[in-house]
Amino acid sequence: MSSGLLFTFFVTRTTKLLKAYWWTSILAWVLMITPAQGSLILRIAIMEGVKEVKIGSSTNAIVRDGSGREIGELQPTKGFLAELQSGKVALANWISGQMWIEPKAEGYVWIGDRWYRGRTHIIPHKGGITAINYVNFEEYLYSVIGAEMNSNWPQEALKAQAVAARSYALKKRQENSNNFYDLGDNQFWQVYQGIKTESPGTYAAVDATQGQVLTYNGEIILALFHSSSGGHTENVEDIWSNPLPYLRAVPDFDQDAPVYEWTKSFSQAELRQRISGVGNIISMTPQTTTPHGSVISIKVLGDAGVKTLKGTDITAALGLKSTRFTVSGKKTVAQQIPTSFQITGKGFGHAVGMSQWGAYSLARNGYNYYQILLYYYQGVTLAKIDVR
Repeated sequence: MSSGLLFTFFVTRTTKLLKAYWWTSILAWVLMITPAQGSLILRIAIMEGVKEVKIGSSTNAIVRDGSGREIGELQPTKGFLAELQSGKVALANWISGQMWIEPKAEGYVWIGDRWYRGRTHIIPHKGGITAINYVNFEEYLYSVIGAEMNSNWPQEALKAQAVAARSYALKKRQENSNNFYDLGDNQFWQVYQGIKTESPGTYAAVDATQGQVLTYNGEIILALFHSSSGGHTENVEDIWSNPLPYLRAVPDFDQDAPVYEWTKSFSQAELRQRISGVGNIISMTPQTTTPHGSVISIKVLGDAGVKTLKGTDITAALGLKSTRFTVSGKKTVAQQIPTSFQITGKGFGHAVGMSQWGAYSLARNGYNYYQILLYYYQGVTLAKIDVR
């Protein structure tokens, strides 16, 4: 933990949705930063434990070994394969226990199949090599906002996403950071795709909310978000086991979402292939649901057995958008076993925290980002981290 750093929180509260707010200041804790650059640098695992990965730079780039010693220079816009060789990283003509790729003149690095800001750290890891992108935190968010939300959406929705994503990243970093990296780049963390998903809209949203996070009792919250709840979000403990006072079920404003309602059909053969061990499926009946209709467990009855599965297992097996669904079978009067099934569902995602389509609707109706955030995250404080 770095010392000598002061963070000032500018706090906003609201006693009721879309009512008055006020600012005050309090002292907070210290976060680790990179002193030389004066800002938080995140380590994002882009490729982990792979056999090989293509590496490059948009400008000339210095290649360093693990001690920081310069061992060579990459030419711009050329791809080089990094791979594991005798327990070390091999790249072009160099072999080292680990390597750094540092672009000159604010260039970008190429990792795998796209461009990223910052620099690249390549290490032997998990039986292969892992490529880690070291990137300025706020610049990381330029990409995340565009990957998680349509960058053409209203600015107030994008700003709400920026604050939620900033809070989520810091919380996940605090809980899951290891010796090699702070976060990954997929949906478990939050989606990060380098400069591909940056845009003027994401720059504006991140810059306008620079340093702002959500807190509860002085701690940064786990600011979960999802695409669409299908009319009502969920209490977090109804979906997972750990209750959090700020993740409360609230009516959603996502009725205009293209995923608000959806259907998906399966033949008997398709369903039997995806859900094994019960033979031909006769019925799928929810056993436990949340108060708002998300399936926690479901009984699958077949002509060769019966299984009780988690709702999340069914969504994974069938590729459903959410666990908020019902199942109906189609058969003739003479048939005992349905020939096909139709699944009717609502929403997209786990339905906990901020609904992105709800944020979109509220923003289009004139509500600002802190009003949106204080609705979906109950009883929280909007705080600004000022690094000095």
